[in-house]
Amino acid sequence: MSISNPRQSFLNPVIPFAGTILGGLLPGEMVVIQGSVPSDADRFQVDLTCGSSVKPRADVAFHFNPRFQRSPCIVCNTLQRERWGREEILNQTPFTAGAAFELIILVLKDKFKVAVNGAHVLEYNHRVELQRVDTLFISGKVKVDVIGVVPPSSSSVSPEVSLTNQSSEMNPIVSSSGDLSIPFRGELGKGLSVGQSFTIKAETKHNAHSFCVNLRTSGSSDIALHLNPRLKSRTFVRNSFLSECWGPEETKLDSFPFSAGQYFEMIILCDSQQFRVAVNGIPQLDYKHRVKDLIRINQVEVRGDLKLQDIRIH
Repeated sequence: MSISNPRQSFLNPVIPFAGTILGGLLPGEMVVIQGSVPSDADRFQVDLTCGSSVKPRADVAFHFNPRFQRSPCIVCNTLQRERWGREEILNQTPFTAGAAFELIILVLKDKFKVAVNGAHVLEYNHRVELQRVDTLFISGKVKVDVIGVVPPSSSSVSPEVSLTNQSSEMNPIVSSSGDLSIPFRGELGKGLSVGQSFTIKAETKHNAHSFCVNLRTSGSSDIALHLNPRLKSRTFVRNSFLSECWGPEETKLDSFPFSAGQYFEMIILCDSQQFRVAVNGIPQLDYKHRVKDLIRINQVEVRGDLKLQDIRIH
C-alpha cells in the first residue's frame, strides 16, 4: 500500500498511535489511512484531537468509531472539556472484519467528509474550530499500514526546504554528501516564525551518551531552545541559555524515546506560545517560549553522539 504525494506520513504505526499533524489541518487536505480490520475486531477509533494531553483529556474534534458486534454501526462525536456531545450514528458500516480498507477523511471549511474504499460514507459538521486540530489518535482492534496527510494540490503546500540545499533561498549553508558532519550549524535566513517546523533525521551512535539540538540567535550566545537527550540516564533535558546564564531545566517526560544505535525522526513545531516536540510520530513535550521575539531565532545547531542524515524546515 502507498499514498501519493503526502506532505506527512507514518509507516506501520504501533496501535494505539498518537501523531502530531504538522501545521494542523487546512480545508482541502485529506487524512488517508490504509490498513485492515482483524477478524476478531469489536471496534476501533480514529480521533482528530486538539493536542495530546491525557489529564485533562484533550478535546476531540472528530471521533470516528466503527463498531462490529451486535448491530454494526459507526459512532461519531466530539469531546469538549472532557464531556462527550451528542452522538451521530450511522447504522451500517463499510468495514469488514478480516478485510483491508482505505479510509479518507476530507477536511472542509465547515465539515469532515468520510469515504471508505472509494465510496462516500458520512459527513460530520465541525463542532470545534478546525485550527485547533493538531493530533491524530488511533486505537482499538485495527492494523494500520500507512497514514498520510495529503495536501489539496502540490501548488498549495508550504515549501519544504532542505537545510542542506545550497540553492535554498532560506538557507545558504553548504551541502554535504552522505551524513552531515557534527557539530552542525545551519542558518534560517529570515528567522523563525509561527507554524514553521523542523524535521531532524539521525541515528544515535552505539555508545552514545548524549546529544543536543539548539535553536540559537545569531550575534550572541543565546540559545532559545536547548534539547538534550541523555541516553545513559534516560533524561530529556530542556532549557534556554540567555544573557550568559542557563535557566531552570525541564525534565518531566512520560517515557524516554531514544536508544543507542537507533534511527529516529524528531519534529520541532513552533507554535505561538511554545515549541512542540515529537519523536517518531509520538508527541513528547511542550516548551513555552522564553525568547518571545521569534525572528531573532535564526540558527539550528546539532551536536553530540549521533550521525545526522537530514534536517528540513517546513
